[in-house]
Amino acid sequence: MPGKRKEQKHYTALKQNPLFPVLLACCMLMIFSSCSVNRKLNRDLDTIFEEAEAFRQGFSGFMLYDPVTRKTLYEHNSEKYFTPASNIKLLTFYAGIKTLGDSVPAIKYETRKDSLVFTGTGDPSFLHEDFPYSRVYSFFKKREENLFFVAPTFEEKPFGPGWAWDDYNWYFSAERGGFPIYGNLVTFGFTSSDSVDIQPAYFRERTTLSDSSEASRSKATRDISQNFFTAEHREGNEKRKQMVPFKYSHDLAIQLLRDTLAREIHVIKKRPADFKPDSILYSIPTDSLYKKMLQESDNFIAEQILLLIAGTNTDTLKTANSINNMLKEHLYDLPDRPKWVDGSGLSRYNLITPRSMVKILEKINREVPASRLFNLLPAGGVSGTLKDFVHTGEPYLFAKTGTLSNQYNLSGFLITHNGKILIFSFMNNNHMISSRLLKQEMHSILKRINETYR
Repeated sequence: MPGKRKEQKHYTALKQNPLFPVLLACCMLMIFSSCSVNRKLNRDLDTIFEEAEAFRQGFSGFMLYDPVTRKTLYEHNSEKYFTPASNIKLLTFYAGIKTLGDSVPAIKYETRKDSLVFTGTGDPSFLHEDFPYSRVYSFFKKREENLFFVAPTFEEKPFGPGWAWDDYNWYFSAERGGFPIYGNLVTFGFTSSDSVDIQPAYFRERTTLSDSSEASRSKATRDISQNFFTAEHREGNEKRKQMVPFKYSHDLAIQLLRDTLAREIHVIKKRPADFKPDSILYSIPTDSLYKKMLQESDNFIAEQILLLIAGTNTDTLKTANSINNMLKEHLYDLPDRPKWVDGSGLSRYNLITPRSMVKILEKINREVPASRLFNLLPAGGVSGTLKDFVHTGEPYLFAKTGTLSNQYNLSGFLITHNGKILIFSFMNNNHMISSRLLKQEMHSILKRINETYR
Protein backbone atom coordinates (compact mmCIF):
# COMPACT_ATOMS: atom_id res chain seq x y z
CA MET A 1 0.00 0.00 0.00
CA PRO A 2 2.75 2.56 0.75
CA GLY A 3 4.13 2.06 -2.76
CA LYS A 4 0.70 2.55 -4.30
CA ARG A 5 0.08 5.76 -2.32
CA LYS A 6 3.51 7.00 -3.48
CA GLU A 7 2.59 6.40 -7.13
CA GLN A 8 -0.76 8.17 -6.66
CA LYS A 9 1.05 11.13 -5.04
CA HIS A 10 3.43 11.41 -8.01
CA TYR A 11 0.55 11.17 -10.49
CA THR A 12 -1.42 13.88 -8.60
CA ALA A 13 1.64 16.14 -8.61
CA LEU A 14 2.09 15.54 -12.33
CA LYS A 15 -1.53 16.42 -13.03
CA GLN A 16 -1.16 19.65 -11.08
CA ASN A 17 1.77 20.66 -13.32
CA PRO A 18 0.50 23.38 -15.67
CA LEU A 19 2.32 21.66 -18.55
CA PHE A 20 0.54 18.34 -17.94
CA PRO A 21 -2.11 18.83 -20.65
CA VAL A 22 0.58 19.74 -23.17
CA LEU A 23 2.71 16.73 -22.28
CA LEU A 24 -0.29 14.41 -22.46
CA ALA A 25 -1.31 15.83 -25.80
CA CYS A 26 2.22 15.37 -27.17
CA CYS A 27 2.32 11.74 -26.00
CA MET A 28 -1.07 10.98 -27.56
CA LEU A 29 -0.02 12.72 -30.78
CA MET A 30 3.15 10.62 -30.98
CA ILE A 31 1.21 7.41 -30.41
CA PHE A 32 -1.44 8.23 -33.01
CA SER A 33 1.20 9.50 -35.44
CA SER A 34 3.18 6.28 -35.09
CA CYS A 35 0.07 4.15 -35.62
CA SER A 36 -0.90 6.25 -38.63
CA VAL A 37 2.56 5.86 -40.21
CA ASN A 38 2.55 2.10 -39.65
CA ARG A 39 -0.95 1.72 -41.08
CA LYS A 40 0.04 3.67 -44.18
CA LEU A 41 3.14 1.48 -44.61
CA ASN A 42 0.99 -1.64 -44.37
CA ARG A 43 -1.36 -0.29 -47.03
CA ASP A 44 1.61 0.48 -49.25
CA LEU A 45 2.94 -3.04 -48.78
CA ASP A 46 -0.46 -4.48 -49.75
CA THR A 47 -0.33 -2.46 -52.98
CA ILE A 48 3.23 -3.53 -53.76
CA PHE A 49 2.48 -7.24 -53.35
CA GLU A 50 -0.63 -6.87 -55.52
CA GLU A 51 0.82 -4.76 -58.31
CA ALA A 52 4.64 -4.99 -58.45
CA GLU A 53 5.89 -6.92 -61.47
CA ALA A 54 8.42 -8.78 -59.28
CA PHE A 55 5.59 -10.51 -57.38
CA ARG A 56 2.96 -10.75 -60.11
CA GLN A 57 3.69 -14.21 -61.53
CA GLY A 58 5.70 -15.89 -58.80
CA PHE A 59 4.47 -16.82 -55.34
CA SER A 60 5.54 -14.64 -52.41
CA GLY A 61 5.05 -14.67 -48.67
CA PHE A 62 6.12 -12.20 -46.01
CA MET A 63 5.80 -11.74 -42.28
CA LEU A 64 7.10 -8.97 -40.04
CA TYR A 65 7.10 -9.50 -36.28
CA ASP A 66 8.04 -7.52 -33.17
CA PRO A 67 9.65 -9.92 -30.64
CA VAL A 68 9.31 -7.38 -27.80
CA THR A 69 5.56 -6.80 -28.05
CA ARG A 70 5.08 -10.27 -29.60
CA LYS A 71 2.82 -8.78 -32.24
CA THR A 72 2.63 -9.50 -35.94
CA LEU A 73 3.14 -6.17 -37.71
CA TYR A 74 2.42 -7.32 -41.25
CA GLU A 75 1.79 -10.55 -43.11
CA HIS A 76 1.17 -11.65 -46.65
CA ASN A 77 0.64 -15.36 -47.38
CA SER A 78 2.47 -16.09 -44.11
CA GLU A 79 0.42 -19.26 -43.62
CA LYS A 80 1.33 -20.72 -47.02
CA TYR A 81 4.07 -23.30 -47.53
CA PHE A 82 7.23 -22.45 -49.48
CA THR A 83 10.38 -24.29 -50.52
CA PRO A 84 12.88 -22.60 -48.17
CA ALA A 85 16.15 -23.61 -49.88
CA SER A 86 19.04 -22.63 -47.57
CA ASN A 87 16.70 -20.93 -45.10
CA ILE A 88 16.45 -24.48 -43.71
CA LYS A 89 19.95 -23.91 -42.32
CA LEU A 90 18.31 -21.74 -39.65
CA LEU A 91 16.60 -24.89 -38.36
CA THR A 92 19.92 -26.73 -38.48
CA PHE A 93 21.56 -23.86 -36.58
CA TYR A 94 18.87 -23.99 -33.90
CA ALA A 95 19.31 -27.76 -33.63
CA GLY A 96 23.03 -27.25 -33.04
CA ILE A 97 22.36 -24.59 -30.40
CA LYS A 98 20.06 -26.97 -28.53
CA THR A 99 22.41 -29.97 -28.67
CA LEU A 100 26.11 -29.48 -29.36
CA GLY A 101 27.41 -27.04 -26.78
CA ASP A 102 30.39 -24.81 -27.55
CA SER A 103 32.82 -27.35 -29.09
CA VAL A 104 32.59 -29.90 -31.90
CA PRO A 105 32.99 -33.57 -30.93
CA ALA A 106 35.58 -34.87 -33.41
CA ILE A 107 36.21 -38.51 -32.51
CA LYS A 108 35.17 -40.96 -29.84
CA TYR A 109 37.87 -43.32 -28.63
CA GLU A 110 39.15 -45.71 -26.01
CA THR A 111 42.59 -47.12 -25.21
CA ARG A 112 43.28 -50.81 -24.78
CA LYS A 113 46.83 -51.48 -23.63
CA ASP A 114 48.97 -50.57 -26.65
CA SER A 115 46.01 -49.78 -28.93
CA LEU A 116 43.86 -46.72 -29.46
CA VAL A 117 40.47 -47.55 -30.99
CA PHE A 118 38.47 -44.65 -32.44
CA THR A 119 35.40 -43.90 -34.49
CA GLY A 120 34.02 -40.87 -36.34
CA THR A 121 31.29 -38.48 -35.26
CA GLY A 122 30.66 -36.73 -38.58
CA ASP A 123 32.86 -33.71 -37.70
CA PRO A 124 33.34 -31.85 -41.03
CA SER A 125 36.32 -29.77 -39.90
CA PHE A 126 39.08 -32.43 -39.98
CA LEU A 127 41.78 -31.25 -42.42
CA HIS A 128 39.26 -28.85 -43.99
CA GLU A 129 41.14 -25.97 -45.61
CA ASP A 130 39.00 -23.38 -43.79
CA PHE A 131 39.87 -24.83 -40.38
CA PRO A 132 43.66 -25.14 -40.56
CA TYR A 133 44.28 -25.87 -36.90
CA SER A 134 43.33 -29.44 -36.10
CA ARG A 135 43.52 -30.88 -32.61
CA VAL A 136 42.68 -34.24 -34.18
CA TYR A 137 45.73 -34.26 -36.43
CA SER A 138 48.02 -33.35 -33.51
CA PHE A 139 46.34 -35.98 -31.37
CA PHE A 140 46.99 -38.76 -33.87
CA LYS A 141 50.57 -37.64 -34.53
CA LYS A 142 51.47 -37.67 -30.84
CA ARG A 143 49.86 -40.98 -29.88
CA GLU A 144 52.27 -43.89 -29.62
CA GLU A 145 49.62 -46.61 -29.54
CA ASN A 146 48.61 -48.60 -32.60
CA LEU A 147 45.63 -46.91 -34.25
CA PHE A 148 42.46 -48.85 -35.01
CA PHE A 149 39.44 -47.38 -36.78
CA VAL A 150 35.90 -48.62 -36.21
CA ALA A 151 33.45 -47.27 -38.74
CA PRO A 152 30.58 -45.35 -37.14
CA THR A 153 27.05 -46.59 -37.68
CA PHE A 154 26.26 -44.42 -40.68
CA GLU A 155 22.85 -44.79 -42.32
CA GLU A 156 22.87 -42.16 -45.04
CA LYS A 157 23.24 -42.18 -48.78
CA PRO A 158 25.86 -39.82 -50.23
CA PHE A 159 23.14 -37.40 -51.37
CA GLY A 160 20.11 -36.32 -49.38
CA PRO A 161 16.51 -36.91 -50.51
CA GLY A 162 15.45 -34.63 -53.33
CA TRP A 163 18.96 -33.44 -54.22
CA ALA A 164 19.82 -32.87 -57.88
CA TRP A 165 21.95 -35.84 -58.97
CA ASP A 166 23.69 -33.83 -61.71
CA ASP A 167 25.26 -31.49 -59.14
CA TYR A 168 27.69 -34.27 -58.19
CA ASN A 169 30.67 -32.39 -59.68
CA TRP A 170 30.00 -29.11 -57.84
CA TYR A 171 31.69 -28.29 -54.52
CA PHE A 172 28.34 -27.47 -52.89
CA SER A 173 27.26 -31.11 -53.25
CA ALA A 174 30.07 -32.75 -51.29
CA GLU A 175 28.96 -36.20 -50.15
CA ARG A 176 27.98 -36.85 -46.54
CA GLY A 177 30.18 -39.11 -44.45
CA GLY A 178 30.75 -40.54 -40.99
CA PHE A 179 34.44 -39.59 -40.87
CA PRO A 180 34.88 -36.67 -43.28
CA ILE A 181 38.35 -35.60 -44.30
CA TYR A 182 39.50 -32.60 -46.40
CA GLY A 183 35.86 -31.53 -46.60
CA ASN A 184 35.29 -34.59 -48.82
CA LEU A 185 36.71 -32.51 -51.68
CA VAL A 186 39.61 -32.68 -54.11
CA THR A 187 41.25 -29.30 -54.74
CA PHE A 188 42.63 -28.54 -58.22
CA GLY A 189 44.99 -25.57 -58.36
CA PHE A 190 45.39 -24.43 -61.96
CA THR A 191 48.55 -22.36 -62.44
CA SER A 192 49.56 -20.00 -65.26
CA SER A 193 51.95 -22.67 -66.50
CA ASP A 194 50.86 -26.08 -67.72
CA SER A 195 50.95 -27.69 -64.26
CA VAL A 196 48.06 -28.51 -61.92
CA ASP A 197 48.40 -28.88 -58.15
CA ILE A 198 46.09 -31.61 -56.85
CA GLN A 199 45.31 -32.10 -53.17
CA PRO A 200 45.12 -34.54 -51.49
CA ALA A 201 48.04 -36.07 -53.38
CA TYR A 202 46.28 -39.46 -53.37
CA PHE A 203 44.16 -38.29 -56.31
CA ARG A 204 47.06 -37.26 -58.56
CA GLU A 205 47.41 -40.73 -60.03
CA ARG A 206 43.64 -40.83 -60.52
CA THR A 207 43.56 -37.67 -62.60
CA THR A 208 44.03 -37.48 -66.35
CA LEU A 209 45.52 -34.18 -67.52
CA SER A 210 44.30 -32.78 -70.83
CA ASP A 211 45.74 -29.76 -72.68
CA SER A 212 42.81 -29.53 -75.05
CA SER A 213 43.04 -26.38 -77.13
CA GLU A 214 39.33 -25.84 -76.49
CA ALA A 215 39.88 -25.48 -72.75
CA SER A 216 39.91 -21.68 -72.62
CA ARG A 217 38.97 -21.93 -68.93
CA SER A 218 40.60 -24.68 -66.92
CA LYS A 219 38.26 -27.11 -65.23
CA ALA A 220 38.14 -30.49 -63.51
CA THR A 221 35.45 -33.13 -63.71
CA ARG A 222 34.91 -36.44 -61.95
CA ASP A 223 33.50 -39.65 -63.30
CA ILE A 224 29.96 -39.80 -61.93
CA SER A 225 30.35 -43.21 -60.32
CA GLN A 226 34.01 -43.45 -59.28
CA ASN A 227 37.02 -41.43 -58.17
CA PHE A 228 38.61 -40.79 -61.55
CA PHE A 229 39.08 -37.19 -62.64
CA THR A 230 39.91 -35.24 -65.79
CA ALA A 231 41.64 -31.87 -65.56
CA GLU A 232 41.52 -29.71 -68.69
CA HIS A 233 44.25 -27.10 -68.56
CA ARG A 234 46.78 -25.43 -70.81
CA GLU A 235 49.56 -22.90 -70.32
CA GLY A 236 48.32 -19.35 -70.40
CA ASN A 237 44.91 -20.06 -68.91
CA GLU A 238 43.84 -17.91 -65.97
CA LYS A 239 44.93 -19.13 -62.55
CA ARG A 240 42.02 -20.55 -60.59
CA LYS A 241 41.09 -23.08 -57.96
CA GLN A 242 38.32 -25.62 -58.25
CA MET A 243 37.04 -28.05 -55.65
CA VAL A 244 35.34 -31.25 -56.76
CA PRO A 245 33.63 -33.75 -54.43
CA PHE A 246 35.11 -37.22 -54.22
CA LYS A 247 33.01 -40.31 -53.74
CA TYR A 248 33.17 -40.92 -50.02
CA SER A 249 33.71 -44.21 -48.24
CA HIS A 250 35.14 -45.05 -44.82
CA ASP A 251 37.91 -47.03 -46.50
CA LEU A 252 38.91 -44.05 -48.64
CA ALA A 253 38.83 -41.71 -45.63
CA ILE A 254 41.21 -43.97 -43.72
CA GLN A 255 43.51 -44.33 -46.72
CA LEU A 256 43.73 -40.53 -46.94
CA LEU A 257 44.43 -40.40 -43.21
CA ARG A 258 47.23 -42.98 -43.57
CA ASP A 259 48.82 -40.91 -46.32
CA THR A 260 48.53 -37.71 -44.28
CA LEU A 261 49.89 -39.14 -41.04
CA ALA A 262 52.43 -41.39 -42.78
CA ARG A 263 51.60 -44.22 -40.41
CA GLU A 264 49.54 -47.37 -40.38
CA ILE A 265 45.91 -47.33 -39.35
CA HIS A 266 44.12 -50.61 -38.99
CA VAL A 267 40.45 -50.97 -39.87
CA ILE A 268 38.10 -53.10 -37.79
CA LYS A 269 35.45 -54.15 -40.27
CA LYS A 270 32.85 -55.31 -37.75
CA ARG A 271 32.11 -53.10 -34.76
CA PRO A 272 33.03 -55.05 -31.58
CA ALA A 273 30.11 -55.58 -29.23
CA ASP A 274 32.18 -54.30 -26.33
CA PHE A 275 33.35 -51.15 -28.12
CA LYS A 276 31.87 -48.34 -26.05
CA PRO A 277 34.28 -45.40 -26.31
CA ASP A 278 34.20 -43.35 -23.16
CA SER A 279 36.46 -40.50 -24.33
CA ILE A 280 35.67 -37.65 -26.73
CA LEU A 281 38.19 -35.41 -28.45
CA TYR A 282 36.80 -32.00 -29.37
CA SER A 283 38.11 -30.10 -32.39
CA ILE A 284 36.95 -26.51 -32.94
CA PRO A 285 34.32 -24.12 -31.52
CA THR A 286 30.84 -24.84 -32.85
CA ASP A 287 30.49 -21.18 -33.76
CA SER A 288 33.22 -21.71 -36.37
CA LEU A 289 30.95 -24.21 -38.11
CA TYR A 290 27.84 -22.10 -37.67
CA LYS A 291 29.49 -18.99 -39.12
CA LYS A 292 30.68 -20.77 -42.28
CA MET A 293 27.31 -22.51 -42.66
CA LEU A 294 25.28 -19.32 -42.24
CA GLN A 295 27.52 -16.75 -43.93
CA GLU A 296 28.72 -18.83 -46.87
CA SER A 297 25.68 -21.12 -46.91
CA ASP A 298 27.94 -24.17 -46.79
CA ASN A 299 25.80 -27.23 -47.53
CA PHE A 300 28.33 -29.86 -46.50
CA ILE A 301 28.78 -28.38 -43.03
CA ALA A 302 25.03 -28.07 -42.59
CA GLU A 303 24.52 -31.75 -43.41
CA GLN A 304 27.32 -32.85 -41.10
CA ILE A 305 25.93 -30.77 -38.21
CA LEU A 306 22.76 -32.87 -38.22
CA LEU A 307 24.92 -36.02 -38.24
CA LEU A 308 26.95 -34.66 -35.31
CA ILE A 309 23.71 -34.06 -33.42
CA ALA A 310 22.47 -37.57 -34.17
CA GLY A 311 25.74 -39.03 -32.89
CA THR A 312 25.42 -36.99 -29.70
CA ASN A 313 21.95 -38.32 -28.95
CA THR A 314 22.36 -41.90 -30.23
CA ASP A 315 24.98 -44.33 -31.58
CA THR A 316 23.74 -43.86 -35.15
CA LEU A 317 24.62 -41.04 -37.55
CA LYS A 318 21.26 -40.50 -39.19
CA THR A 319 19.81 -37.16 -40.26
CA ALA A 320 16.19 -38.13 -39.63
CA ASN A 321 16.99 -38.88 -35.98
CA SER A 322 18.10 -35.28 -35.42
CA ILE A 323 15.17 -33.80 -37.32
CA ASN A 324 12.53 -35.91 -35.60
CA ASN A 325 13.95 -35.16 -32.17
CA MET A 326 13.94 -31.41 -32.86
CA LEU A 327 10.38 -31.46 -34.17
CA LYS A 328 9.22 -33.41 -31.15
CA GLU A 329 11.17 -31.67 -28.38
CA HIS A 330 11.75 -28.09 -29.51
CA LEU A 331 9.61 -27.23 -32.55
CA TYR A 332 6.31 -28.81 -31.56
CA ASP A 333 4.71 -25.38 -31.04
CA LEU A 334 5.30 -23.95 -34.52
CA PRO A 335 2.21 -22.45 -36.17
CA ASP A 336 2.56 -24.93 -39.04
CA ARG A 337 4.54 -28.18 -38.91
CA PRO A 338 7.36 -28.00 -41.50
CA LYS A 339 8.40 -30.74 -43.85
CA TRP A 340 12.09 -30.94 -43.02
CA VAL A 341 14.25 -33.57 -44.75
CA ASP A 342 17.87 -32.35 -44.82
CA GLY A 343 20.28 -29.98 -43.11
CA SER A 344 21.26 -27.77 -46.04
CA GLY A 345 18.08 -27.01 -47.96
CA LEU A 346 19.37 -28.60 -51.16
CA SER A 347 16.20 -30.68 -51.25
CA ARG A 348 13.04 -29.33 -52.83
CA TYR A 349 11.09 -31.64 -50.53
CA ASN A 350 11.55 -29.16 -47.67
CA LEU A 351 8.49 -26.99 -46.98
CA ILE A 352 7.87 -24.31 -44.36
CA THR A 353 5.63 -21.27 -43.87
CA PRO A 354 6.97 -17.74 -43.26
CA ARG A 355 5.21 -17.59 -39.89
CA SER A 356 6.86 -20.81 -38.74
CA MET A 357 10.23 -19.45 -39.86
CA VAL A 358 9.58 -16.31 -37.83
CA LYS A 359 8.75 -18.45 -34.80
CA ILE A 360 12.05 -20.31 -35.13
CA LEU A 361 13.94 -17.02 -35.39
CA GLU A 362 12.13 -15.81 -32.28
CA LYS A 363 13.33 -18.92 -30.43
CA ILE A 364 16.89 -18.31 -31.64
CA ASN A 365 16.66 -14.67 -30.60
CA ARG A 366 15.71 -15.65 -27.06
CA GLU A 367 18.64 -18.03 -26.65
CA VAL A 368 21.49 -16.39 -28.56
CA PRO A 369 22.71 -12.89 -27.59
CA ALA A 370 22.39 -10.36 -30.42
CA SER A 371 26.14 -9.62 -30.42
CA ARG A 372 26.90 -13.28 -31.09
CA LEU A 373 23.97 -13.91 -33.42
CA PHE A 374 24.62 -10.92 -35.69
CA ASN A 375 28.28 -11.93 -35.95
CA LEU A 376 27.26 -15.36 -37.25
CA LEU A 377 24.62 -14.23 -39.75
CA PRO A 378 25.36 -12.49 -43.07
CA ALA A 379 25.12 -8.70 -42.75
CA GLY A 380 23.49 -6.74 -45.56
CA GLY A 381 26.09 -5.06 -47.75
CA VAL A 382 28.92 -6.27 -45.52
CA SER A 383 29.43 -10.03 -45.25
CA GLY A 384 28.55 -13.50 -46.44
CA THR A 385 25.81 -14.10 -49.00
CA LEU A 386 24.37 -10.63 -48.28
CA LYS A 387 27.58 -8.78 -49.09
CA ASP A 388 26.36 -7.86 -52.55
CA PHE A 389 22.73 -7.39 -51.55
CA VAL A 390 21.72 -3.90 -52.65
CA HIS A 391 22.50 -1.74 -49.64
CA THR A 392 24.52 1.25 -48.54
CA GLY A 393 25.51 2.56 -45.13
CA GLU A 394 25.34 0.85 -41.75
CA PRO A 395 23.98 -2.70 -42.07
CA TYR A 396 20.40 -3.09 -40.91
CA LEU A 397 19.77 -6.62 -42.20
CA PHE A 398 21.18 -9.75 -40.54
CA ALA A 399 19.60 -12.66 -42.32
CA LYS A 400 19.97 -16.01 -44.06
CA THR A 401 19.51 -16.29 -47.79
CA GLY A 402 17.96 -19.29 -49.48
CA THR A 403 18.51 -19.83 -53.20
CA LEU A 404 17.55 -22.55 -55.66
CA SER A 405 16.58 -22.17 -59.29
CA ASN A 406 13.50 -19.90 -59.39
CA GLN A 407 13.47 -19.56 -55.59
CA TYR A 408 14.88 -16.76 -53.45
CA ASN A 409 14.19 -16.38 -49.74
CA LEU A 410 15.51 -14.18 -46.97
CA SER A 411 14.74 -14.64 -43.27
CA GLY A 412 16.29 -12.96 -40.26
CA PHE A 413 16.42 -9.67 -38.40
CA LEU A 414 15.81 -6.08 -39.46
CA ILE A 415 16.92 -3.10 -37.38
CA THR A 416 14.71 -0.04 -37.86
CA HIS A 417 15.94 3.54 -38.06
CA ASN A 418 15.07 4.06 -34.37
CA GLY A 419 16.92 0.92 -33.24
CA LYS A 420 14.02 -1.53 -32.91
CA ILE A 421 14.89 -5.14 -33.83
CA LEU A 422 12.20 -6.87 -35.89
CA ILE A 423 12.03 -10.44 -37.20
CA PHE A 424 10.98 -11.14 -40.78
CA SER A 425 10.67 -13.94 -43.29
CA PHE A 426 10.44 -13.05 -46.99
CA MET A 427 9.89 -16.04 -49.30
CA ASN A 428 9.65 -16.11 -53.08
CA ASN A 429 9.03 -19.30 -55.04
CA ASN A 430 8.48 -20.01 -58.74
CA HIS A 431 9.65 -16.61 -59.97
CA MET A 432 10.74 -16.29 -63.60
CA ILE A 433 12.16 -12.77 -63.44
CA SER A 434 15.86 -12.25 -62.80
CA SER A 435 17.06 -12.63 -59.24
CA ARG A 436 18.57 -9.15 -59.50
CA LEU A 437 15.18 -7.52 -60.11
CA LEU A 438 13.53 -9.57 -57.39
CA LYS A 439 16.22 -8.63 -54.88
CA GLN A 440 15.84 -4.96 -55.78
CA GLU A 441 12.12 -5.07 -55.02
CA MET A 442 12.72 -6.99 -51.80
CA HIS A 443 15.36 -4.47 -50.75
CA SER A 444 12.98 -1.60 -51.51
CA ILE A 445 10.40 -3.09 -49.12
CA LEU A 446 12.88 -3.87 -46.37
CA LYS A 447 14.54 -0.47 -46.65
CA ARG A 448 11.16 1.25 -46.37
CA ILE A 449 10.44 -0.70 -43.20
CA ASN A 450 13.87 0.22 -41.86
CA GLU A 451 13.26 3.94 -42.46
CA THR A 452 9.56 4.17 -41.66
CA TYR A 453 8.39 1.68 -39.07
CA ARG A 454 7.98 3.07 -35.56
